[in-house]
Amino acid sequence: MVTEGSRATVDNINARVRAWWVMSIAFAIAVASGGIGSVVLFALMSFLALREFVTLSPTARADHAALVWSFFLVTPVQYVLVGVKWYGLFSIMIPVYAFLLVTVRLVLAGETERFLERAATIQWGLMACVYCISYAPALLLLDVKGYQDQNAKLLFFLVVVVQLSDVFQYMWGKLLGRRPIAPSISPNKTWEGFVGGVGCAVLLGASLWWVTPFNPLEAAGMALAIALMGFAGGLVMSAIKRDRGVKDYGSLIEGHGGVLDRVDSLLFAAPLFFHLTRFFF
Repeated sequence: MVTEGSRATVDNINARVRAWWVMSIAFAIAVASGGIGSVVLFALMSFLALREFVTLSPTARADHAALVWSFFLVTPVQYVLVGVKWYGLFSIMIPVYAFLLVTVRLVLAGETERFLERAATIQWGLMACVYCISYAPALLLLDVKGYQDQNAKLLFFLVVVVQLSDVFQYMWGKLLGRRPIAPSISPNKTWEGFVGGVGCAVLLGASLWWVTPFNPLEAAGMALAIALMGFAGGLVMSAIKRDRGVKDYGSLIEGHGGVLDRVDSLLFAAPLFFHLTRFFF
């Protein structure tokens, strides 16, 4: 007999899969259009994610100028730097220059009430929603020996592993989940789901070694790093939602909230994968 709970679980999984397919099609179109298509796609995702983040965060009228600069100056410049492959500036623009710029602009507004909280909110939003996400299309600027003109496959590897790891963890958690990892933050994330999902992601990554510059063992190691950091990113972003008292960051994507709900696993995984590939390959 099909219970109401099992039907809800199946409906949730189906909605997640549909959302994943929509994102996959958009991603495939972006990659097929060349590097600029991927940069534009992720720039749009960053813009929408930052909007969702700021909407749920405490800001004041005095913050409007700093927010305008964040959306319409810092975000586009970050992706232009990715597009022109200027690694030296792209990698420090937000952590250094945007950090200084936003703080100074907030000071000039003259509002000191909750200043630290408001400044940290905008800067954290830029780091998570723009800086971290921009490392995904930045994979296209890497110069991997013997892998010229194939970097789009690295982006494919990252997105497939991190997204399906999330799906695998959800499915294993529903099938076998008993012991929650952080019940006050994300009660649906269990140790059983985590181990099963990460294990499946590692096997998936190893099976996709042929699209990467890695051998099977290296691909499995990269997939493990991606899955672990993806889990960490999802957990951190869930903690922020609990702090804000909401279930989802938005409602743009059926079955999985907003854009930020869908890419939360990418936030920590993309920078680590980029630098592991750059340093070792």
